[in-house]
Amino acid sequence: MGLVREFTKGLWDEIPPFRLVLGLCPTLAVTKTLKDGLGMGLAVIFVLLCSNVLISILRNIIPPKVRIACYIVVIATFVVIVELVMQAFTYELYQDLGIFIPLIVVNCIVLGRAEAFASKNGVLASAADGLGIGVGFTLSLTVLGSIREALGCGTLSLKIPFTDISHVYNLFGPSFKPFAFMVSAPGAFICLGMLLCLMNIIGNLKKS
Repeated sequence: MGLVREFTKGLWDEIPPFRLVLGLCPTLAVTKTLKDGLGMGLAVIFVLLCSNVLISILRNIIPPKVRIACYIVVIATFVVIVELVMQAFTYELYQDLGIFIPLIVVNCIVLGRAEAFASKNGVLASAADGLGIGVGFTLSLTVLGSIREALGCGTLSLKIPFTDISHVYNLFGPSFKPFAFMVSAPGAFICLGMLLCLMNIIGNLKKS
């Protein structure tokens, strides 16, 4: 039950960016479409899971005075792996995400889980924590990207990384006029705020 709790907390109670309020930069920047949000989320899942596990394994070996530097080296290693794999197999997605793939190294979510959890807990618990937080982050980006693309373009572009599954769904008729505002930076802030408001309402209803 402990592992289940560590995993599920990242799906609601500690879901980034709505609860932890971390990782807002990629959340706002790469969610113009569903496929970009999903691709970024999957990259973060890989880095979070692998770095949490490795840091947990090495937690008693890493000297306390240089722990942050060591965590960054570990995280950067897995980010480079993700970057090279995406360049080789999903180059179009890699181009869409651009600088935000290497910037995973300084993503507060990844470093925060390493410092707050993986450095203090066992391998299985750290893996469950990293996977849960990563899945929660992916869901956040996917939902935000879907709403912005649907309202801003009238479509949903589904592309599963590392597969041949790719399709663009037209959601509305030819008379639909897209809200171009939704795929701009201010639209990202407004959409994020609306989702955060909805989560707070649901949370208050669950408590009452």
